[in-house]
Amino acid sequence: MADGPYTPPVPVRTLTAVSADGARLHVEVHGVDHGSVVVLSHGWTCSTAFWAAQIRELALDHRVVAYDQRGHGRSPASAVCSTDALADDLEAVLAATLAPGEKAVVVGHSMGGMTVLAASARPGFREHTAAVLLASTGSSRLVAESLVVPMRAGRLRTWLTRLGLSSRAPLGPVTPVSRRILKYATMGAGSTPEMVEACARIVHACPRKVRYAWARVLEGVQLDRQVGELTVPAAVVVGTADRLTPPVHARALAAALPDCHGVTELAGLGHMTPVEAPGEVTGVIRELVLAYGQSGTRRTEGTQGTQGTQGGVRIEEGA
Repeated sequence: MADGPYTPPVPVRTLTAVSADGARLHVEVHGVDHGSVVVLSHGWTCSTAFWAAQIRELALDHRVVAYDQRGHGRSPASAVCSTDALADDLEAVLAATLAPGEKAVVVGHSMGGMTVLAASARPGFREHTAAVLLASTGSSRLVAESLVVPMRAGRLRTWLTRLGLSSRAPLGPVTPVSRRILKYATMGAGSTPEMVEACARIVHACPRKVRYAWARVLEGVQLDRQVGELTVPAAVVVGTADRLTPPVHARALAAALPDCHGVTELAGLGHMTPVEAPGEVTGVIRELVLAYGQSGTRRTEGTQGTQGTQGGVRIEEGA
């Protein structure tokens, strides 16, 4: 793991972005100063370390900004936990790392995708966003649609799912048993031990109180209206074996987005798509940079667009 693709790279510089309510956010900048900008927003219980593979690849010729959501990683916990706060935080990061009018491709995984949706109509977000990638995420009904509990949909499954996801119990150290549980809930069956270990170390590092507080927010997420306000081009990625945000969410997003760049369904992969399929996810990010660059206007030269798709949905084998 010391020199592996999931080892967090050392940033060129770090800074602190201050959100609207005073929350302080740890921000890392990687890569080259002159490259197109990619901003990475991680999900529930994760940190900037989750993006290690994408940062390593993109930093070769991009400026890559990654930040820890409040309470996660090196960002202190806050008494305020809400989707509005997530939107405030993203706006603060964009303002702190981009010049006025400068645009980036913004990538959100899971709760990070919900962050993007929550910010969709914000002036600061629109000023700085050329295109977005929504990876393994949804806009509502997260608990009701979850497939973590293997039983028929209904009130009992929803109750059991809510009970499990919002548990106050400590995760404790990473053990063979905890790795198996994490793999079942969040990753595809073909995930390698290195992938599982990387995700386990990140998730288990999240403080118990932070995990619980944000789980309660996710239970009630309602961002369907904000999907329609995401007017920049948006690509969607999902694993076909995602139990936390199953493909039904990705397809609903694609149908509601004003400018959907396409949906990539990664066969056999679970919820942790940037870790499970680093090359494929990075490839979609590069495609968005190539297609929309700094302007948010589609470029037609040298871009694949959504070619090779089936009804707008591109099916790819998992890595």
